[in-house]
Amino acid sequence: MQQRNHGSLLVEIQPFLVITDRDYILLDTGLGFRNADGVLQLHQHLIDHGVNPMEITKVLMSHLHKDHSGGVSMLDPVSGQRSLSFPQATYYVNRQEMNYAIEMDGKSYHAEDVILLQQRDNVVFVDGNGTIDGYIHYEHSGGHCPHHQVFLIDDGEDKVFFGGDEAPQISQMKNRFIAKYDYNGKRAMELRQEYLERGTREGWTFAYYHDTKLPFGKF
Repeated sequence: MQQRNHGSLLVEIQPFLVITDRDYILLDTGLGFRNADGVLQLHQHLIDHGVNPMEITKVLMSHLHKDHSGGVSMLDPVSGQRSLSFPQATYYVNRQEMNYAIEMDGKSYHAEDVILLQQRDNVVFVDGNGTIDGYIHYEHSGGHCPHHQVFLIDDGEDKVFFGGDEAPQISQMKNRFIAKYDYNGKRAMELRQEYLERGTREGWTFAYYHDTKLPFGKF
């Protein structure tokens, strides 16, 4: 904490697991850190809650900034080989975001973590707005980064909205401001207001990736 760069932004990070009658859905994949035993932290969290990481059926990626996609793949410390962290799952990634992540490798993107997505058959690249299996809706948002997307999981009983960095904390939903860390701050601000209004009207449960004090909730 004391050694981080001056002016850096400290945020909490928490991927989400949504379990439906049909799927075990992972929403973004965190930083990809390992614990002291060398186990991927994300895997350990799942195991601690009685879920085998190999049970994950879908991985939905809002975007590929390194704090959201570090756990997409993992490097074997012995063999040096990289593999997808959830090989039994189907990954859903915005097509243009994938290309952009490789092109912009550096400060916000870490191409080494995600390039494997281009080489595996269990990856679906999506464009614009659409629906997965009739109940998972995705929309291109483009506020936080040019090819960001958001997800609404509606199984007929519950509606879970995952906005990634378009809806990262409840405080950002309640307060209108333009953030410098967003690609298009004005659009991101307007999207948050739009999602707040839609979610309130339709009874969404919001999942906040960067808010551990209030990880999820309704308005």
